[in-house]
Amino acid sequence: MAVLAESGSNPDVDLLYDINGLAKDAPHWFDRVMEYVGEYGILLGMVLLVLWCWWVGRRRGGEDAASSVAALVWAPLAAALAVLVNVPIRGFVERPRPFRTHEGLDVLVSGKTDYSFVSDHATITMAMAVALFVANRRFGLAGIALALLEGFCRVYMGVHYPTDVIGGFALGTAVALLLSPLAMALLTPLMKAVERSSKGAWLVRARDGGQGASVIPGARQDAAASERDLAA
Repeated sequence: MAVLAESGSNPDVDLLYDINGLAKDAPHWFDRVMEYVGEYGILLGMVLLVLWCWWVGRRRGGEDAASSVAALVWAPLAAALAVLVNVPIRGFVERPRPFRTHEGLDVLVSGKTDYSFVSDHATITMAMAVALFVANRRFGLAGIALALLEGFCRVYMGVHYPTDVIGGFALGTAVALLLSPLAMALLTPLMKAVERSSKGAWLVRARDGGQGASVIPGARQDAAASERDLAA
């Protein structure tokens, strides 16, 4: 398929040079930091953010604890599924990495030989962020901020066009939102079964069975129901 951007007159390419040009003017140590953050750091940060949200949620407990944990389980699953969906998209579009068709870029990561559209990193982080937002708005907003930073880093590093990143954001959001009802219908009963088990209940709620608000904003609480769950 024809390359989506071939010349510097394209706004997509112009923005690529503008953002990647920052890497040329930055100190070497800063580029190394951006390389690590863009390649590994933000992905790790997203995982830690989901785990943090799970830890807070299980301590609060509530009658909807199982559905809250199910929403968090969906976050990494949504990211994995979005990447799988991206495989045929990349093969269909066949867009080369920007440094293969445009000279003068400061490429911070070598060895990238696959196609450029859409960005896996942008897809993964946004899918996790949107799924996390469904579970908890505060943590979800933090995740979206990380995803946006990831997109900037990928262009800064010279390995993606801005539209690669935008496409990744769109794909991750679509998968996380459109498949969320089905995922919750499957995962919630599973988490309820885990909650009732003697060995896996700690995954859903803390042993002290906190009876504060659920992870999901607006969920109604029922103290008596929580006590019955703990007694089960």
